[in-house]
Amino acid sequence: MFGRMANGWALAKQSWRVLMLDMELLLFPLISGFCCLLVMASFVVPLVRSGYLEVLLNDGQINQEQLDSPVVYVILFAFYFVNHFVIVFFNSALISCAIIRFQGGNPTLSDGLSAASRRLPQIAAWALVSATVGLILKVIESQSKRMGQIVAAILGTGWAIASYFVVPVLVVEKTGPIEALKRSATILRKNWGESLVSNFGVGLLTFIPSFAAFLVLMGGIVAIVSEHIVLGIILIVIAIISILLISLVSATLTSIVIAALYLFASRGEAPEQIDQSLLENAFAHR
Repeated sequence: MFGRMANGWALAKQSWRVLMLDMELLLFPLISGFCCLLVMASFVVPLVRSGYLEVLLNDGQINQEQLDSPVVYVILFAFYFVNHFVIVFFNSALISCAIIRFQGGNPTLSDGLSAASRRLPQIAAWALVSATVGLILKVIESQSKRMGQIVAAILGTGWAIASYFVVPVLVVEKTGPIEALKRSATILRKNWGESLVSNFGVGLLTFIPSFAAFLVLMGGIVAIVSEHIVLGIILIVIAIISILLISLVSATLTSIVIAALYLFASRGEAPEQIDQSLLENAFAHR
C-alpha cells in the first residue's frame, strides 16, 4: 500500500516537471470544461421539458414514466454523445502534445488541436460508443435503487479500466472504437495483469492544496455568516479559483501520466522524462 503510494507520488512529481515545460497544456481541460458548460446550457430546455434535468443535477433515479418515454432516451443519448465528444477531443489534443514532448518535441496548442482534428472520425465513433454505454449504465442504475447502483458501479469500473488507454490508442494508432477498446484492454493485461489497482499519485499531489482551498471556502462562509460580507466574498472567490486551478492541474497531470504509460506499454521504453521503474509499478496486482 505505502509502496504504491510512494511510487504514485514520484510519478506525479515527474509528470509535474513535464507540465512545467508546457504550461499551455492546462488550456485543454480549461477549454473542455467551458465547452461542456455550453453543451449543458444548450440542452437545458429539452432536459427541463423531459423532466431529466433534475436527474442529471442531483444524480437521481429515472422514474418509470421517464423510462417509458423514448424522448428521454433520445435527449439523454444526444447529451452524452456531445459531451463525450468534447471531452475526448480536447483530451486527445492534450495527450498528443504530451506524446510530442515525450518524443523530444516542443508542442504548441495548435499542434494538439491539429492532431485531434485529424482524428475526428475516430473521436466521434468513440463518443458514440461511450454515450451508448453511459445510457445503458444509467438505465441499469435506475432499475433498482440499491442493486441497480451496485451493478452499474461494477460495470462502470470495468469499463473505465478497459478503456483506460483508448484515447492514446485513437491518437497514435488511428483505430476504430472497438479495436481501440480491445487494444486498451490488451495493453493493461499484458503489462500490468488482470487485477489492477491504480496508484493515486496525482490525487496525493493535489490533496493538500485542495484541502487548503476547502478550508478557505469554509472560512469565507463563516465570515459571511458572521456578517463580514466583503471578507467572506473575497475568500470564497479565492477558494473557487483555487479549486478550478487544482482541477485543471489534476486533469492535465492525469493525461500526461496516461500518455507516458501508453508509450512505455506499447514501445517497451519509458520516455526520458519519466523513470521506467515508476511506470512498471504504476499498477499493482491485488
